[in-house]
Amino acid sequence: MGDWYGVMKDDQHRFLLLLGQLPVRLTAEQTGWVLNCKAHDIPALVNARLLKPLGNPAANGSKYFAASELLELAKDKVWLVRVTNAVNHYWQRNNAAKKNLQALVPTS
Repeated sequence: MGDWYGVMKDDQHRFLLLLGQLPVRLTAEQTGWVLNCKAHDIPALVNARLLKPLGNPAANGSKYFAASELLELAKDKVWLVRVTNAVNHYWQRNNAAKKNLQALVPTS
C-alpha cells in the first residue's frame, strides 16, 4: 500500500490494513502520493480539468478525490501523459512569471 501510511495515525493505519484498501476519499496529499507528484501539483491538475474533486468544495476549502476513480484513471497512459504535461506546463509558467518579476525589480 505504500510509504504514505507512515504519516497516518497508528489506529488509521491498522484499520486500513485490516480493510486491505485505500481510503475511499483521498486528500490532495494522498492523491499526490498515488500519482507520484506533490500536493501542490494537485490544484494544477484540477485547473486543467484532469482531476475533479468530490462535491462542490469552496475554492480555498479542502478537496477530496475518489480513490476508485483515481486508480481507474491511473491505468490510462494517455491520461498520465496529460497529467505529466499539465504539471510541467504549470511549473514552467510559474517559473517564467517569477523570472519576469525578478527582472522588473531593480537591483541595488
